Amino acid sequence: MIMHAETRIMRATPKPSAPITREQRRQRIAELVRQRRIHSQFELVDLLGEVGMAVNQATLSRDLRAMGLLKGPSGYELPTEVQTDAADPSLALVHAVQTWLAGATAAENLVVLRTPVGGAQPLAIALDQARWKEILGTVAGDDTILVVTKSATEAKRVTKQLVDLKERRRR
Repeated sequence: MIMHAETRIMRATPKPSAPITREQRRQRIAELVRQRRIHSQFELVDLLGEVGMAVNQATLSRDLRAMGLLKGPSGYELPTEVQTDAADPSLALVHAVQTWLAGATAAENLVVLRTPVGGAQPLAIALDQARWKEILGTVAGDDTILVVTKSATEAKRVTKQLVDLKERRRR
């Protein structure tokens, strides 16, 4: 099955007529993500191939990571709002919580946060950058974040603050 997917990629990507720079490729990736919903790297490889930009999956993965693209529930997204909020980590955290937080549960001095698939990393980054004094650190998986606090009281406080940030959008 994997070999079949790789074969499909090779057929879908014609050889470019002239060498393409990394910056040109990344600019085109950003344009494609702005123009349409892209749900997989295979789809992106096909779209790049249609315009003569041959790229393998490893290179594309590096590009997506370097560009800070996030894979959300609707496909790949450019982190434009996060970049805009970068000067104020608290604004970035509000955006990340409202976008990614699905649930929060305190357990002793820990808080377990649930997100949609792919949402744990951007939310954990926003939490880390906000530098809340109650939070000692975060460990993020794909859809779960473990937040470590100093005490059970602080874990409950962090849980309440995050839920309040999430609820602010609904009011």
